[in-house]
Amino acid sequence: MIQVGIFTGYFPYGLEETAQRIRNLGFNTVQLDATFKDMDLSTESINQVKCQKIRDTFRRHNLPVCCVSGYTNLVHPDPVKRKSNLAHLKQIIRHAHDLGSPYVISETGTFDPDSDWVHHPKNKTEEGYEDCRQVIQGIVDFAREHGVTFLIETYVNNVIGSIEETQRLFTDITDPSLGLLMDPTNYFEEHNIDQMDQTLNQIFNALSHRIKISHAKDVKRADGFQGVQLADIDAAESHALRGVGMIELPAPGLGSLNYDLYLNRLGKDHPNIPIIIEHLAESDIPRAKEFIDNKLLINGR
Repeated sequence: MIQVGIFTGYFPYGLEETAQRIRNLGFNTVQLDATFKDMDLSTESINQVKCQKIRDTFRRHNLPVCCVSGYTNLVHPDPVKRKSNLAHLKQIIRHAHDLGSPYVISETGTFDPDSDWVHHPKNKTEEGYEDCRQVIQGIVDFAREHGVTFLIETYVNNVIGSIEETQRLFTDITDPSLGLLMDPTNYFEEHNIDQMDQTLNQIFNALSHRIKISHAKDVKRADGFQGVQLADIDAAESHALRGVGMIELPAPGLGSLNYDLYLNRLGKDHPNIPIIIEHLAESDIPRAKEFIDNKLLINGR
């Protein structure tokens, strides 16, 4: 049966309180964000002792860590910023097993200098793809050395933003140390948002065999064009994102994603996969969990 989890980053507390609050809500796994109010987890401060303390705290609360967040802009156009981003990601990878999981996740990023969430023309050029591929190859090589699988999360406004681009990356990098985080909402744009079932089936037909972990948020067409929409919550920007342009990305159950089809395609090939809830405020977590739990119950997943 599919396991329902939550990002730890939606809980702006210290380590122990975060684990206790998540367990009290009935979750049985987490995607770990290495950010807690009572710990310094800046790049240079991440070490084995701190990471094992985090891992063991969640284990004591019966919340095994299924994967670790390493989200950053892999192709930031500022060389200094890119170097910093990659250094932090590699530090997470270096300590992934200490944190409790062999899976570390990031989207691929964009060449936009000001936002990690908007399109840039270079994203869709051969030069941009090759730059991104080389960066990812380096990360995969580093991950392999540490017994870690690096998972990419496709997102429409990033360099790797479509089914075809994702397939191309896996064709070019065949290393099993590269896997896929499945979030179907990230593949929708204005041109395909009204072809929900067709697009979902295309995603799974092409990429299901690469999936290791899954996410649960939602997607819908916006009423009008909007810029980058960020919720006012105490969390990382990646957790505050709620949409870009003509696409909104709300919490699960608040959009138009066909969850019955999504969960059935997911569960058919990955019957025990974790599904991690996101894009919501802490106060909305019980509703969102109930929505996912009910969908899983109805569909026998």
